[in-house]
Amino acid sequence: MLKTLPGRDTPMPVTNTHFVTGTPLHGPFAQSMQLAMFGMGCFWGVEKIFWQLPGVYSTAAGYAAGATPNPTYQEVCSGQTGHNEVVRVVFDPELVSFATLLHLFWEGHDPTQGMAQGNDRGTQYRSGIYVYDETQRQLAEETRAGYQSKLTEAGYPAITTEIITAPPFYFAEDYHQQYLAKNPDGYCGMGGTGVSLSGSRKSIKF
Repeated sequence: MLKTLPGRDTPMPVTNTHFVTGTPLHGPFAQSMQLAMFGMGCFWGVEKIFWQLPGVYSTAAGYAAGATPNPTYQEVCSGQTGHNEVVRVVFDPELVSFATLLHLFWEGHDPTQGMAQGNDRGTQYRSGIYVYDETQRQLAEETRAGYQSKLTEAGYPAITTEIITAPPFYFAEDYHQQYLAKNPDGYCGMGGTGVSLSGSRKSIKF
């Protein structure tokens, strides 16, 4: 078993302006806003999926669900922090529902791959939903069960997505924030199974 890296007390310095929307990354956010957090593989493509959705106020790439405080990208990639690459989504529930976010989550990646997503391999690429309240947990678990049924019909194995209480969110380095807006030709490993929650074949554009 690898020893967990110690990390640091100092948070990652990150610009407080979203490159695409111009909204704050750090907050504080209006009380009307809600938070969601997802791990779907490389956070570059994941963040782009969500910032394009009407009703999403802000997004940020970061690390969560590990043991090392304020880790660096290199530390996370070493596999010695336990962290996942995640995207924190700030959304207005009057304009977009958590259920809609979950649809993008399930259909936007392959949640059956374990510690991998596409060609990316490692614990930091695992599928995860990190819930902020019991309503989110219930919806996450209900949609997981529903999507498992559809995936089984389509010949896919068991979903490996972890659904846990939202752990501390640590910002990734500034250059990771809204990476695909700053680098339009950059790598995007996103790709869903082609199976929608309704059971039909669907193709999501990334």
